Amino acid sequence: MEWRGGRRGGGIEDRRGMGGGAVAGGGIGALIIAGLLYFFFDVDPQTTQQVAGQLGGLGQAGSQEGRRGTPEDDAGQFVDVIGTNLNDVWSQKLDGYRPPVTVLYEQGTQTGCGYGQAAMGPFYCPADQKVYIDLSFWQELQRMGGSGGDFAKAYVIAHEYGHHVQRLVGATEQVQRAQQNARTLAEGNRYSVALELQADCFAGMWARNASAVSGGAVSVTDSDLAEGMKTAAAIGDDAIQSRGGGRVSPESFTHGSSEERMQWLRRGYQTGDPNACNTFENL
Repeated sequence: MEWRGGRRGGGIEDRRGMGGGAVAGGGIGALIIAGLLYFFFDVDPQTTQQVAGQLGGLGQAGSQEGRRGTPEDDAGQFVDVIGTNLNDVWSQKLDGYRPPVTVLYEQGTQTGCGYGQAAMGPFYCPADQKVYIDLSFWQELQRMGGSGGDFAKAYVIAHEYGHHVQRLVGATEQVQRAQQNARTLAEGNRYSVALELQADCFAGMWARNASAVSGGAVSVTDSDLAEGMKTAAAIGDDAIQSRGGGRVSPESFTHGSSEERMQWLRRGYQTGDPNACNTFENL
């Protein structure tokens, strides 16, 4: 994947090296356990906070504000270039698009949705419209069987930006209302799966359009897409449950199966059109 000549917009809040905030009485261990229980993309910190409180008590972390601008290190510049390109694509695809802030942090940080920590994986907080990433997740992604290539990382970032778009257009709120009215947990989970698969499709859509808004400085090839497909397969709910040694339980899926994640990432890439990403039509 080409990215080094891409424009850097500086829309990064860098909290690395600031520490993870205060956790009360035994909360660190409980927080790690809670994070592992829910480990994956897009875990709401409020949910993890509740579980951590049940396991051992979680204190409140103080508010944090990191350095704003363009990071100097290679990993930070990668996130900046990809985020800037995502903003450029979505500005063309969505009227009234407003960029999110991307926060880089280490171990743990305070968010508008509660206390976030690395074991949760990257996530988007709709309350403060920020994407949170601990870059150690790239190593965890490989451990899970995903690709270590640049596009696999960009796919993760693009997925989270997809959730930001869903918040802007009201899809997130609609799903929350539908889940509140769901008669069963399995029914509520189907709405969550549709939301996550749409974010995958949006990631593929971005990949198809990345070159057009950057004059080729940021570009994704079919071989790069293969990295994303490998990663999508590794992080499907069925793959995660199988690796955990438990029964594969489709009614408990919240992000979609490996095949579904691959299908919608591919569809977004093939069409390059966010209107092709209606994962809700059959609900």
